[in-house]
Amino acid sequence: MAVVLIGLSLYLYAVELPQKESHERQDLDDKKVLLFDQEALSGLTIKSDQQQLVFARTAEKGWVLTSPLKTDADQREVQNLIRALVTGNVTRVVEDLQANLAPFGLDKPVTTITVTAGAAQETFSIGDSGPLSSTLYVLRGSDRKVLLTNLEPKDFVNKTLMTYRRKDLLQMSPSDVERVRLTYPTTEIVLYQGQEKPKSKWKIRYPIEAEADQTEVRALLFRLEDLKAMGIIDPGPERDVLALTLTAPKVKVTIHTADRDQTIKLYQPDPASGEAFAEISPIGPLYRVNPTTIRDLTKELFTFQDKRLLGIDYTDIAMLSVKTPTEQYVLINEQNEWVLEDRPTEKLDQQAIDLFMSRVANIPAEERVVKQAGPLAPYGLVTPAAEFIATGRNGKIAGKLSIGSHANGLAYAMGQRIPGVFQIRADLLTQIPAKKDLLALQTEKASAGR
Repeated sequence: MAVVLIGLSLYLYAVELPQKESHERQDLDDKKVLLFDQEALSGLTIKSDQQQLVFARTAEKGWVLTSPLKTDADQREVQNLIRALVTGNVTRVVEDLQANLAPFGLDKPVTTITVTAGAAQETFSIGDSGPLSSTLYVLRGSDRKVLLTNLEPKDFVNKTLMTYRRKDLLQMSPSDVERVRLTYPTTEIVLYQGQEKPKSKWKIRYPIEAEADQTEVRALLFRLEDLKAMGIIDPGPERDVLALTLTAPKVKVTIHTADRDQTIKLYQPDPASGEAFAEISPIGPLYRVNPTTIRDLTKELFTFQDKRLLGIDYTDIAMLSVKTPTEQYVLINEQNEWVLEDRPTEKLDQQAIDLFMSRVANIPAEERVVKQAGPLAPYGLVTPAAEFIATGRNGKIAGKLSIGSHANGLAYAMGQRIPGVFQIRADLLTQIPAKKDLLALQTEKASAGR
């Protein structure tokens, strides 16, 4: 009996289980549209009534177009098509071999796709949509089977040469950019990334040396990364004629990374036409771009300036003088603890003071009213509603902020960081604690703890 059981076990292990696994693998393969491994693909051809596009896969650039012209391909679009084929499943086999192809739209396929993997090749003819809008009839060339698949029309229909051409005008990652130069007809702005550790900050190098608005610089870099062509005019007669109208660029952008510089010029020869063009090389293609791109990249210096008016980070404040029509006191940071200058032994609410310091130091200018401060009376800045003077750790005055009259949620203000008069949010005026409140907060906490 034991011998029989052992023999049965060996039979199951050696024969039945491998056969079952083989059948399962075969069933899985039968459900696949494309049996090639995605990483093994080396070539791709897309053919329709209007065009034939040929792609090759390279180690340096990934997928590139080789016909009808040699140029970089849109990696995302090519990968989307390939991924759709690789992950696509066969819902059922409709017809074999000598099927009548017309009922499935395969007598005149919308698109024919040929993929190669080394010496292996497979061809798919794309026909009509199936019973569901998210299905397609496909004729597979290797076995001449008409398949109902879960492939979606959007991945294969109405694709043109422009679809598969690289449309990103700049090859960059915002994190790799070290310097940006914006050149306008009458001025230019140079931004660069500082070397502070552990986290570097963007600064302005020209036309002034100043701290930059980190959010605005990052937004600029993301716009540049996302800058795409809406159309491409390749070298030839049409490009030559258009180039004659592109005389002075509205803006020229140069980005510097560790390995190279890239420059793009943006033109709008006739603003009334609503057309804008970009040039990367004097002998390369010209690109149609969204005209709003020029507006988005044409900025005043103020846009890129750090708009926090006080002029010092709150973590660097050693002493802050606070003055309002009803209050006047000085807060001093002694060994990372805030005390009142005239009552240094009193315990204060450190968390509340840290929040207050952060609000004073980080209040940004919302709008600029005048570039250079002139008469201050119209803005209530002769006798301000609040004044703050910050001293740095070196004992020198490092920041000033004056807040004048206010209405409709905004107040006029002047600060040390940027010359001029600005509007800020008026909330800060209601967030200035009275001296007695700083003490009262500590007293209340002590009472609550008893």
